[in-house]
Amino acid sequence: MLQRIFAPERFTGWHFLAIMVGWFGIVIGVNLFMAWNATSSWTGLVVKNSYVASQEFNEVTAEKRRQLAMGWKATPAYEAGTLTLDMRDAARAPIADAIITAKLGRPSYEADDHMVQFAETAPGIYEGRTELTAGVWNADVTVTGAGGDVWTRTLRFSVR
Repeated sequence: MLQRIFAPERFTGWHFLAIMVGWFGIVIGVNLFMAWNATSSWTGLVVKNSYVASQEFNEVTAEKRRQLAMGWKATPAYEAGTLTLDMRDAARAPIADAIITAKLGRPSYEADDHMVQFAETAPGIYEGRTELTAGVWNADVTVTGAGGDVWTRTLRFSVR
C-alpha cells in the first residue's frame, strides 16, 4: 500500500508548463500590483530637477536662515470646515494685516491638493474655509507681512 502511495508519477511537459505559467503569473501579477500602487500614490518627487535644486542650495539656505531669524510662528487648528492660523512674532505678539495663502495636501498623496486663502478675523488670527477629511495634512503656508516680509513654512497637522 505504501509503495502505491509513494510511487513516482510521470512528470510530463504539461506539468512543467503549468508550473512555469503559474510561477510567471504570480511574478507578473505582483509586479503589476506594485506598479499600480506606485503610480496611484505619492510621486516621490521633492524637487523636479535635483541638479537645479543643488545649484540654488546656498540661496535657499540663506532665505531659510533669514526667515528663522524673524522668529515668526504659525499654529494651525481645524474645526468644522475652518482652518485657523494663529500667527505670532518672536515676542509672541500677533502678526496683523498679513496676506496668507496655503497649499493644503496630504503628505503622500497629490489628489487632495488645493489652495486656501486666509482672512484676518482678530489680531494675529486668520481663518480659511476648506473641507478636510480625517487624517494627516500638510499646509505649505506663505505669509506676506504688512511690511512686505515674506515667510514660508510647511505645517503638518491632523484632522480627527
